[in-house]
Amino acid sequence: MTDTSTEKEAIQTQHDTGEKTDEYFIDERFADIQMLRYDVPCFDKLTLRRKLLIYYLTEAALTGRDILWDQNCQYNLPLRKTLEAIYGNYSGDKDCTDYRHFLTYLKRVWFSNGIHHHYGYSKFKPLFSREFFLRELEKVPTSLLPIPEGLARQDFERLMDRLVFDTDFMQKRVNQTDGEDLVATSACNYYAQGITQHEAEIYYNSIKAAQPTDRPVMYGLNGRLERNTDGTLTENVWRKGGMYGKAISRITTLLEQAMEYAESETQANTIRQLVRFYETGDLALFDTYNIMWVQDTDSEIDFTNGFIETYGDPLGIKASWEGYANIVDKQSTMRTTTLSQNAQWFEDNSPVDTRFKKAHCTGVSAKVVNAAILGGDLYPSSAIGINLPNSNWIRAEHGSKSVTIGNLTHAYRVAAKGSGLTEEFTIDKATKELIDMYGETCDNLHTDLHECLGHGSGQLLPGVDPDALKAYGSTIEEARADLFGLYYMPDDKMTELGLTPDTEAYKALYYSYLTNGLLTQTARIAEGEQIEEAHMRNRALIAHWTLRHYPQAVGITERESKHYVEIYDYPALRNAFGVLLSEIQRIKSTGDLEAARRLVEEYGVKIDQRLHKEVRERYAKLNIAPFKGFINPRYTLVRDKDGQAIDVAMDCTETYTRQMLRYGKEYSTL
Repeated sequence: MTDTSTEKEAIQTQHDTGEKTDEYFIDERFADIQMLRYDVPCFDKLTLRRKLLIYYLTEAALTGRDILWDQNCQYNLPLRKTLEAIYGNYSGDKDCTDYRHFLTYLKRVWFSNGIHHHYGYSKFKPLFSREFFLRELEKVPTSLLPIPEGLARQDFERLMDRLVFDTDFMQKRVNQTDGEDLVATSACNYYAQGITQHEAEIYYNSIKAAQPTDRPVMYGLNGRLERNTDGTLTENVWRKGGMYGKAISRITTLLEQAMEYAESETQANTIRQLVRFYETGDLALFDTYNIMWVQDTDSEIDFTNGFIETYGDPLGIKASWEGYANIVDKQSTMRTTTLSQNAQWFEDNSPVDTRFKKAHCTGVSAKVVNAAILGGDLYPSSAIGINLPNSNWIRAEHGSKSVTIGNLTHAYRVAAKGSGLTEEFTIDKATKELIDMYGETCDNLHTDLHECLGHGSGQLLPGVDPDALKAYGSTIEEARADLFGLYYMPDDKMTELGLTPDTEAYKALYYSYLTNGLLTQTARIAEGEQIEEAHMRNRALIAHWTLRHYPQAVGITERESKHYVEIYDYPALRNAFGVLLSEIQRIKSTGDLEAARRLVEEYGVKIDQRLHKEVRERYAKLNIAPFKGFINPRYTLVRDKDGQAIDVAMDCTETYTRQMLRYGKEYSTL
């Protein structure tokens, strides 16, 4: 699972920026977003072979961009191309209010890979006038507009008008509201229009019932569910020659070029297996690829490419496309290696029922890496930690690989430096000093524990459907991983292994985590709305459950008309996290859907509107952008006079707008 909690409020400490100045990392800001840059340490010192491997993996990671846009909403691609055409054709006053609002809207659409907010899932509301939009759209030559064959320009303009201004049309990308038809009310493009949640669930349940349950493929992961002419349902598989075939064909060509520069025969064979999967769409081949990939622990350059995470599907079945490449940070990896080498100890001493523990923790590996490129669902907003593969039986039998992305967390810390967030939401000076002293260390460790051991821990009971928790599965899984890390942070084992400096350090994480879950993360949500995103629901669930059941340990205190988290008993909090972890693991291992529903709906969804208004007002005074994303480096082949590649140049000066416009031209595949 991917940790998409990209701007944890725990990351608030100062950090030595090394050779780069603060200005290098921080770029432009618009709406509620700040764009950052990231350095790729040691790239220039790599051999030419490794640089070429990164180059082709990078190109493969960028080439699937249009797949994600179409997955997020069936009208995203024509709207993006229309907005870019208006931008390129505009010749009016660029200081006028309508144009400035239009430019902000365009940048938000770019950032979210579509018309819906990347975290809140609701459709953006334009601040420019409808008259401005229609006037500028009319000025664009027909040849520059992505009008489908057979559709009149007038009808196309009506569709674009409705898409932008009709608040009820395609209202929410992923609807998680309990009691509603989650498929019919979600704008994501994983199910053809007219298919209901009930129909989809019956379809996939019938497929699973006819297949072996001990090593099931992840049914539905790589296809759009559609209706045949006779009314039956069928999967339109994403593969070469099938849906998204044009993009996938280019991806496979680039992967084959990367294969020539693989670090080992093992890595070359792994890439070859991924290509076979793309060519056929056969999920059994994807499982084989994942097994080969997880067993390749020696490569210093690694990647993901494909249909990976299921957060964008309201039923948690279908996966969004993503791609990225990374370079191992050998020095920082010593920390994660220590955890992975002791995985069995952590599993054995977990507070969960013995029935749900792994008897043998197999193939658990972890590294700290530096991202070389971000693509698909990891761009521009990215995870800071990743644990894969997501198949439960592969994790149980073959293990998993975890990474913490060091250069991204570094960029976040630089951006948070001097923001005033810690001062504003921390109850007293002593607690702030605790966070200043230990916050960075503990936050990194919690990410490592979450990804390396949390997601890799526990097991399903025999016969339990991996998708049994349905729409609540992602939230429960993220809560399980977070709780695993929270429970172990104070443990003497952490100090014994040299991972924490002393037995007091964990308190910095506990305070920051609960403050985030109870207060500060709601600054990202508009007033009147509820929590939709799985990671935010997870943090709210843990924090509010603890507040309700352990009032002797934590409370919310008002001082001078401001509310703060106050912790009365830190050791009692560890007990609380252990109790909740035990229940969350039981829910996961037994597939207890009703218990998952009760926990998430009661503690992870609703927001106290009075506190919410206060938090947003306090946050606004700090002038901090709640969301952050990244501008990628640009890699270019350097050739000699005979056309042979002699180097790969890396440029980190491209602006956000220029990069988005270039990507729209160079990686337009659908």
